[in-house]
Amino acid sequence: MQDSVLVINCGSSSLKFSLIHPASGEAVLSGLAEKLGHADASLTLRDATAKSVLSLAGGSHEAAMRVLVEVLQQRDLAHTVTAVGHRVVHGGEAFSASTRLDDTVLAAIAACSRLAPLHNPANLLGIRVAKECFPTVPHVAVFDTAFHQTMPEHAYLYAVPMALYRDHGVRRYGFHGTSHRFVAAEAAQLLGRDLGQTALITAHLGNGASVAAVLNGHSLDTSMGLTPLEGLVMGTRSGDVDPGLLQFIADTENKTLAQVTDLLNKQSGLLGLSELSNDCRELQTAADAGHTGARVALAVFCYRLARHIAALTVALPRLDALVFTGGIGENAVKIRATVLGHLAVLGFTVDDTANAKCVGGQAGVITASTSRTALVVNTNEELLIARDTAALVG
Repeated sequence: MQDSVLVINCGSSSLKFSLIHPASGEAVLSGLAEKLGHADASLTLRDATAKSVLSLAGGSHEAAMRVLVEVLQQRDLAHTVTAVGHRVVHGGEAFSASTRLDDTVLAAIAACSRLAPLHNPANLLGIRVAKECFPTVPHVAVFDTAFHQTMPEHAYLYAVPMALYRDHGVRRYGFHGTSHRFVAAEAAQLLGRDLGQTALITAHLGNGASVAAVLNGHSLDTSMGLTPLEGLVMGTRSGDVDPGLLQFIADTENKTLAQVTDLLNKQSGLLGLSELSNDCRELQTAADAGHTGARVALAVFCYRLARHIAALTVALPRLDALVFTGGIGENAVKIRATVLGHLAVLGFTVDDTANAKCVGGQAGVITASTSRTALVVNTNEELLIARDTAALVG
């Protein structure tokens, strides 16, 4: 049986995993433990043939991991795990590449928690639990921010007092780096080009969304900043707003800064604009049926996305292709067409037939033969984490 890498993505109340053969890319088993700590906590398992759900009633991250180990043992898979790869959201300036975990690296990840207080502590919890359950195999951290550490300072610095950068690390870091790195390589392959000779803009579009300018496989700029709140309109995040809006909302709505931040992160974006949903599929159906809020939300989403894509072209010497990925990017036919319509000034013309075919895992070019190229690529962050892990541990 082939060696496998167990990929772990630990959130504050969830634990996502995938058992992958890095050489072939096959996902042998995957799953999600969610609502951890609550009475209705559960573990959903998926393999090539079936899906099953196990109750974890009130279970913790530790309980979920131990049930996972039991499942792997029952299926005679535990002995195939030769390494564990962990998604870590924020590596700050300390990490520009995936790294084997030791005490020094763990301390550095903990130090970055001030930059990602909702994510890094949960990631560290997942690492601790996984190391307890798999104590004899190497563990690797793969950082969302690492890919964007190649941004030049004119792209990552904010125009605020430099002391804030020197003393507190206030700068733009960017996120979704694993996805942007993966789809840039896949896009180059689909285009028949050498990754080291490509200029791309990659658009990772899901409930969280970001775009990146990628030259020869390296990130030169991206839409997210110090936190994942900056940039595009997202499912529940506002994206870019006038910084003065925070004080205005605090004063007029009698809210604390923490409450305003929560509003911009969890009550805004598509949800806030539509007053209906943060799900693009639901919003598209409602918009087609005449729902004004849904129509407005999607229109703002598409326009702001196109504006960011156009802005990122200044980071590149040329533009070989625009790449759509993520749940929305891979499936939202009308959104892709609308965005390309806004980008006609850059030479994009959608091929409606080709665009309509690229759903449900189908990748390919979606523009006319006379157009600048745009294509759909399916992302696979778990596979990239598995490959990085396998490469680091030999």
